[in-house]
Amino acid sequence: MIDGGPDASLLGKLSSLMPFWDKSIDLVILTHPEKDHMAGLLDLLQIYKVDYFLWTGVVKNDAENKQLAALLSKVQNPPPENFFLAALNQNTPTKVLAASAGEEIKAGNLLIDILYPFENLAGKELKNTSNDTGIVSKLIFGNNSFIFTGDISSAAEKELVASANSHELASLKSDVLKVAHHGSKYSTSDLFLENVKPKIAVIEVGKNSYGHPTPEVLQRLEKFGIKVFRTDKDGDVEMESDGKNIIIK
Repeated sequence: MIDGGPDASLLGKLSSLMPFWDKSIDLVILTHPEKDHMAGLLDLLQIYKVDYFLWTGVVKNDAENKQLAALLSKVQNPPPENFFLAALNQNTPTKVLAASAGEEIKAGNLLIDILYPFENLAGKELKNTSNDTGIVSKLIFGNNSFIFTGDISSAAEKELVASANSHELASLKSDVLKVAHHGSKYSTSDLFLENVKPKIAVIEVGKNSYGHPTPEVLQRLEKFGIKVFRTDKDGDVEMESDGKNIIIK
């Protein structure tokens, strides 16, 4: 799971996708600790057993981040073992890891490349937005690939392109692009689209006062001939891959 959205509606989505008795998640990635990406995870961590929690570890001094820190401390140090918790697999510690570029996560035939941030940010205090500290990852399954961009701006996109072109990182080329920052005009640059070359773009966006997704981004995506799905118009976007083909359900 990558990010948790702005509220507890995440739990309803999970209950519709997973058996009622399954309360475990292998991996959660929090791209950056802003409320609209992390609030749902505050509820999830209290109900689901998470094996691995990957984030940047940046510190923000607000109520949501203080709650997250307390929850992460709790899940890393679960209560003493008892039969009931053991039966539910709820009392094994969550491994909390700080992400940085170059790391790989493997699970069977699935690979996740961490492309950004370029430095370990664990413990670094932020007073302003954490958008350009966020985790960018590329999921590869067989011949299919998906790139997840958090809320990064075109400045971070430019850094990613330079790093990929110098072969310091894996290629950015991906079949599916999760459009950065809900379709902000300050992201999803021509340069980035030229290098990612996605066939499909997904914009995760709801009702907002920022004008997201902006006309500028929609025009760029159209110019590159990319098929666009928007959660505000299309609802939940579900894709299935067999490693060769991507089926939109």
